[in-house]
Amino acid sequence: MTAETPFTIAIPDSELELLQRKLELTRLPDELEDAGWDYGVPLADVRRLVDHWKSNYDWRKAEAELNAELPQFTRDIEVDGHDTLNVHYVHKKSDASGAIPLLFVHGCKWPGSFIEVRKILPMLTSPPEDTQAFHVVAVGLPGYGFSEAPHKKGFGPAQMAEVGHKLMLSLGYDQYVTQGGDWGALITRIIAARYGPTHAKAWHTNVVFLRPPHPIWNFLRFLQYMVTPLSQAERRGMARSLEFQETGRGYYMEQSTKPQTIGYSLADSPAGLLAWVYEKLVTWTDSYPWTDDEVLTWVSIYWFSRAGPTSAGRLYYENRVSMEELVKYNVRVHTGFSYFPKELIRAPKAWSRDAGKIVQEVEHEKGGHFAAWEVPELLVGDLRKMFGKGGPAHGVVEAKI
Repeated sequence: MTAETPFTIAIPDSELELLQRKLELTRLPDELEDAGWDYGVPLADVRRLVDHWKSNYDWRKAEAELNAELPQFTRDIEVDGHDTLNVHYVHKKSDASGAIPLLFVHGCKWPGSFIEVRKILPMLTSPPEDTQAFHVVAVGLPGYGFSEAPHKKGFGPAQMAEVGHKLMLSLGYDQYVTQGGDWGALITRIIAARYGPTHAKAWHTNVVFLRPPHPIWNFLRFLQYMVTPLSQAERRGMARSLEFQETGRGYYMEQSTKPQTIGYSLADSPAGLLAWVYEKLVTWTDSYPWTDDEVLTWVSIYWFSRAGPTSAGRLYYENRVSMEELVKYNVRVHTGFSYFPKELIRAPKAWSRDAGKIVQEVEHEKGGHFAAWEVPELLVGDLRKMFGKGGPAHGVVEAKI
């Protein structure tokens, strides 16, 4: 692994000019009367956002703000069985005493990226006095944002986990804790299982991917689950999960089976990319008041990404073919769960009893899939509570003398 190189986002003018020309040539589809959101993103929303992207949105301003707020770097990381990849990441150390290293892994397409750390970064690195602080590393997963994309088949969540772990070691963090949501939840789970407890000392997630207890292999746990009534929050969460399974997984089926096919449209049409991402931003959150500029910054990161939008979708394919292996990873480190009411998948707490050494579970009354962006104060509060003085995972990372 090479030394880190400071990174500044600087999209060439030629790319901005190409985007402008494509936006000017946008051809929008028709729409049924009173369709609302039943058939997908409303035409009026896409028309408004395309017009704003074309005429009023200032990428250079957004670019400058990201560069000012997020200390960014790149580093070459070797991945077993694959090429060495140049990985983009955010890295900020805290000046507070007792700060512990935290690897933050963003969600994946659609529509996560390194930007998800933007709001929580200052809260974690510069907390109030006598509050737990963190040295934060937010890895840009290979194929996302400004990280180099994998070049070979078979680069799935386990390889993403290897990248995150090796990045932390390269930065001198021999012991660290992790936090992740969406695919980041699976990736941090693998990190906790494969590299804990020696290096990865604890795991926190806001998306709990689990399977029910098996009636044969884990009969007592299965029986306990069957006779334990679900809480109101669990019932609402499972109803939300069922709705998502029935009406919201079309993108997953496409990207987990033929990601290259949809990739041509996403790489060529900014309006198509916008609609593909915007749908998830709106429907996966808890009525979060997205501004048009926020939406377009998230979308623009995909449009201007190093490898283009297509590469990010391939992780769905790789995850599908390796899912049976993923569920075998057993976590043996301190584990914390945060439950948000509008999360897409919610398993009963009884399913989680064998997921790890669970030391903290927090039920929230607001928040959705993008907790770090929607309700950063709640997510950060859970991390402070878990790792701070008196918390169930306080002191898991050995203090350096």
